[in-house]
Amino acid sequence: MQNNDPQSPGEAPTQGQTAESTTTELAGLQARVAELEASNAELRETVLREHAELENQRRRLHRDLEQARRFANEKLLSELLPVYDGLESGLAIEGGDFASMREGLGLTLKALLKVAENHGMAQVDPLGQPLDPERHHAVSMVEAPGQAPGTVVNVLQKGYVLNDRLLRPALVAVAKE
Repeated sequence: MQNNDPQSPGEAPTQGQTAESTTTELAGLQARVAELEASNAELRETVLREHAELENQRRRLHRDLEQARRFANEKLLSELLPVYDGLESGLAIEGGDFASMREGLGLTLKALLKVAENHGMAQVDPLGQPLDPERHHAVSMVEAPGQAPGTVVNVLQKGYVLNDRLLRPALVAVAKE
């Protein structure tokens, strides 16, 4: 009995069959390469879009930070304008008595301290307290009967803190033993 199967086991494929299967295989591989190239092009386009979006976000962030930096002190300075106006008015006065000028300067100083307080600044006035090297700078030691050694007996210059961070230490005189 003869086998009509073109390729039965034990028989070698004919040249026509080999060429046909190679052509089919080649066409399948070419289709797969075309698929992969299309997928690659799509992924490349996605990466480029994402990169462009990231770059745009970086530019926006940089612009916003620069704007915030430029106008960070706007609120503080607008609150200082009345203090500035008060000082300017005081300087414009001709003549007048010393007591009223002193009173005007005192009110202006209070307004200035209020603005500073509103923005987190506070005075360090350690009179009568023990020396704190973190917030005070001792510039002299003096005889102070009745005061414990190391106690601040004179404040030569007040110190200031901003939100608990030292801006300037208080310059003080301390009682010696």
